[in-house]
This record gives sequence, C-alpha cells and structure tokens, in this order.
Amino acid sequence: MTYTDDAASAIPTVEDFATDWDFNDPAWVNDPFPIWDELRGRCPMGRSERFNEGVWLPLNYDDIVDIANDPETFSNVHHGIRRGGTVERGYFPPINSDPPDHLEIRRTLLPFFAPKRIESWRSHIAADCEARAAAIAERGHGDAAVDYSQHIPVGAIAAILGIDPADGDQFRSWIFDILSVGPNDGAVLQQAIFEVREYMAKAMAARRVEPSDDFISHLVTTSMGGEPLPDHLIERMLVLQLIAGIDTTWSSIGAALWHLAVNDEDRRRLVAEPELLPTAMEEFLRAYAPVNVARRVAADTEVNGVHMQAGDHVMMTFPIACRDPERFDRADEVIIDRAENRHIAFGAGIHRCIGSNLARLEMEIALETWLRHIPEYSIAPGSEVTWSTGQIRGPRSIPIIVD
Repeated sequence: MTYTDDAASAIPTVEDFATDWDFNDPAWVNDPFPIWDELRGRCPMGRSERFNEGVWLPLNYDDIVDIANDPETFSNVHHGIRRGGTVERGYFPPINSDPPDHLEIRRTLLPFFAPKRIESWRSHIAADCEARAAAIAERGHGDAAVDYSQHIPVGAIAAILGIDPADGDQFRSWIFDILSVGPNDGAVLQQAIFEVREYMAKAMAARRVEPSDDFISHLVTTSMGGEPLPDHLIERMLVLQLIAGIDTTWSSIGAALWHLAVNDEDRRRLVAEPELLPTAMEEFLRAYAPVNVARRVAADTEVNGVHMQAGDHVMMTFPIACRDPERFDRADEVIIDRAENRHIAFGAGIHRCIGSNLARLEMEIALETWLRHIPEYSIAPGSEVTWSTGQIRGPRSIPIIVD
C-alpha cells in the first residue's frame, strides 16, 4: 500500500533553506545532503517560520548533542513540528517527558527492551523476513519498501504488543497520517491519534480480562510510584510504541536496501563477506539516519552564537549530525567498513531510543535474509523511488527487479 501526501505537495517551494527550511520541499525530501552541506557553510543554525511559531535548525553534531544532553534548558514536553502554529497533540511518554518523571516512566519500559528479551523475538522476525524475501525472489520483482521493509517492524511490534499483525495496513495508514500528513494538517493528526488510542484502549480492556506475557499486559499490570499506571498514560505510551517502533525501523531497513540497489560494489561485497554486515549496518544507520525530534526552549540561552528565547522551538535533526564533516571523515560517503562510527542515529542523552536493540535486530535479520535470497537486484527501469515527508525520512517506494 502506498500513500500520497497532497497537503505537502501544495506547499510553496523553498528559495532559501537558511531562513525558510521545510522538510516537505521536494529538494529536501529527495536529496537533503547537499542542502545541509551548503547550510553549514553559511550559518551556525537554520531558521524557518513555516512551523509552530518559528523553529531553529542546529547544523552540527556538537550542538545537537549538547542540546540533547540539556533537558533542563531544552524541554521534551513538546507537541512536534507543525505548520501554522503549535498544534496540541498530547503527551507521549517517555519521549515527551522531562526529569524527574522521565526516568520513572522509562524504567517501566526497560524490562521489555532489554537485550535478552529482544533476542527472544529473533525467530519470529526471521520467519517473517524469510517468507517475504522468498516471495519477492520467486516473483522476480517487487517493492523493497512496500512489500518488505514496511512489514518487518509491523510484525515485530504487533507480536511484542500482542496485537493482530493483520491490522498492519491500518497501522501504516495511522503512521502516515501522524508523521507525514500531520505536520501540515492538525485535524488529520488529531483524528489519527484518537483512533490509535481507541484501538489500544480495547486491547488494554482485553488484557485485564485475559492477561498474557505481552507488552500491553505488562503495562496494565505494572505500577509506578506504588500506583497502577492510569489508562490515559498507558494509551499514550502504546501510541508512541506503535508509531515510533515501526516507521523509524522500516525507514532504516528501506534506506539500506535502496543503497544496495544502486551501489553494486557494496552489495556484492556484503554478499561475499556477510561477516561485514554488522559494521555496514551501523554505516547505513549513520548515513541514512531517519529521525528528527523536537525540543522547546525552557529558558533563554545561546547556542553557537545564536540567542534562543524561552518558548522557541528547535528541530533536532540527528541525520544532519550524522553527516557532520567535523565529526566523520568523508561524511557524505557511505563506507561499509567504516571502523570508527559514533553516530547518533538513535539520538543522544536521556531520551536516546529505548528500542535501539530491537531496531538493530530487525535490521540485521532483514538485510541478511534479503541478500541471501536476492543477492542481485536493481531499481526497476522507468520506475520512481519515493521518500517520505515530515520528521521521519525514509523511502516509501523502492520498485526493484531481481537480476
């Protein structure tokens, strides 16, 4: 299933990204890397009045890491980057929580995202990847995003939460509305969040009658500060796990598959040297980091000579940090045997992605399985690769033929 963001396509084209950046602009969507390089040479920080009441855009690794490590000055209680002013979307912990609440909420989630627990899902993820890769290989063509990468995290998250993977098309529709359409249409955003919360409320009610060992059962039976978690908090935690646990991972898997489709030498080397996959995977995460998150300035401050006032908004573009030439040698090249790679594709500071172990496991299995079944493939002649708009960047369609 593919989706079209009509609202984004009607937005005026950007003429100067330093003063008017927009992650919906076709140039940014299709190839943002030259834009980021050009901005670094012109200004310490970009700015746009298209979103919220104006949003700052840090452009280097050190500034982004410093901001991420200072939640007192840069609050995570934020409603995201939205066109036409801040739009209320609600509270989604732990990503939208600040200390001291953040630590206690995160602790309730950690048991389900520990390495040993994550490893227990390997066979489930592997079986899903095997079936999908084998089907594409036998058919001789397909879409590496629509037919493969977009399904792997849906199946994994559905199994972990204990919800029906057959609802995958609905999950993808909600994700599209929240992450791609939502930044430009507040009504669509709020309706999608309402529908996900309703869906999760029904699942929570079912677990109270018949608990299992899944993530939803864990939340409805756990406590925080000696008290059961309130339903509204659980609903919002589950919305975040569904949205953040799916789109980010399928974007990373899809970007890696796209890279290997258009870089024969890298693909053939990985097929010949499968032991290189873990290193290559980290490079794909760095080079095609998908996640941008928001911060709200809680107190007047200065970053890299730029004065920020309390109430200002900041877009934390981890992909920009991961391409910073001051931090990474040959930053705009994808070097699959890069030895030193301290990327922040999963964020930095206390809000670093709690699901990074799961994302790595899914990506490892997805790429290994694909290359074993489909060692030779390329972009289908005459077809178009499309990329997402909004705060998560990744390929939405990768039509391929098996060579």
